[in-house]
Amino acid sequence: MSNPPKFLTGSTLRHVTVMTLTASVGLTFMFLIDVATLFWVSRIGVETNVAALGFAWTIQFFTISVGIGLLIATTALVSRSLGQRDKPKARRQGTSAMVITGVLQSLVALLVVVFRMQILRAAGAQGDTLQIAADFLLISMPSLPLMAVGMVGSAILRAEGDAMRGMLVTMGAGVIAMVLDPLFIFGFGLGLDGAAIVVVISRGSTALLAIWFVIKVHDLAAKPSFTDVRAVLVPFFVIAGPAIATQVSTPFGNYILTRAMAEFGDGAVAGWAVVSRLTVLAFGGIFALSGAVGGIFGQNFGAGRIDRVQSTFRDALIFCFIYTMLAWVGLFLLRGVAIDAFHLSDEGARIVRIFSILAGGFVFTGFLFVANATFNNLGKPLWSTGFNWARDGVLMLPAVWLMTHWFAAPGVLYAQALVVVLVGSAASYGAWRFVKGLEHG
Repeated sequence: MSNPPKFLTGSTLRHVTVMTLTASVGLTFMFLIDVATLFWVSRIGVETNVAALGFAWTIQFFTISVGIGLLIATTALVSRSLGQRDKPKARRQGTSAMVITGVLQSLVALLVVVFRMQILRAAGAQGDTLQIAADFLLISMPSLPLMAVGMVGSAILRAEGDAMRGMLVTMGAGVIAMVLDPLFIFGFGLGLDGAAIVVVISRGSTALLAIWFVIKVHDLAAKPSFTDVRAVLVPFFVIAGPAIATQVSTPFGNYILTRAMAEFGDGAVAGWAVVSRLTVLAFGGIFALSGAVGGIFGQNFGAGRIDRVQSTFRDALIFCFIYTMLAWVGLFLLRGVAIDAFHLSDEGARIVRIFSILAGGFVFTGFLFVANATFNNLGKPLWSTGFNWARDGVLMLPAVWLMTHWFAAPGVLYAQALVVVLVGSAASYGAWRFVKGLEHG
């Protein structure tokens, strides 16, 4: 490679900002698929439909989180190889990652489709809400492998440092959904089935665009080979296994929260569904941060630039704090608009108002994400797994039980905020100690 890898020179704060903002734009447009769907479905005027989408998205969250774990492993491997200036190895790793991801996510989709009724009942869905959510999953879930391949393609682009095309991959899906949702839901009279069909179309476009950019623009894909896949399999899953375990902790915690909220009726679940969509929309930059800085960590770690690894960690925390504060202000000011837009009942509106007050605590979720990126890309992925499951598997359930006993439905939000402050603080401190120790390693 004649030119040095992109992240080995220049300001790390600039790299963090550019990569995260472009990733957040793309990710935000992707989240607009869900927000636009929720908005148009709420226009039907049946709160049961909104609650059904809340349950369906809880299940989708699990499956997408598996894909994010695979994305993290792809970024770590490909960026390290590029940092070592070994592009042929990076090509083999990227292609093999796409093959592995497509096969694994096909199996996940199949399991969810077959057992969707049982899974939804376990989440608290019942009656008409259960059936509507099950139908939505039946149509949309088979497209999961397409979405996963698109996510891995985007990870390869970010590992290379191509922020713009990585953004376009995810942004395209959001644009398609925004255009097609009203047409399929109302124009064709398909209702919620139409929304599910649009999900399939948008995910397919993500996969095609990602593959095109990876192959035609950067030549970062090789001809698929069983030998290459077998060679990549072990190092890939050394990272992907803990990364998947880390990522699925979040939907597990969300499952606990949704199950607790379901005890207070469809109005509370509808409010929770809106809160979930507002969270990913307002804090898209924080969700993007972990994946966006992975390539910066990986290239510099692969090149032995520990000083730049440390400055990347510091700058990611700074970005996280500023971004969260700005998003919190916007979310608080627009809380009334959200309540009116989604036609929420009094209970659902109360959930949204309380969330708009507590949302500033999301900065600690961002700190946790930065710590995750640090551990995943610097060879300690099990540390990420431990911190995330401490949050979602150990602390969340007792916190929810206690807070809902005291405060009913809003207690779900109080429990979530309390737990993330505790774990986010501990994880970021642990990651900083680890990064500082690298200079002596």
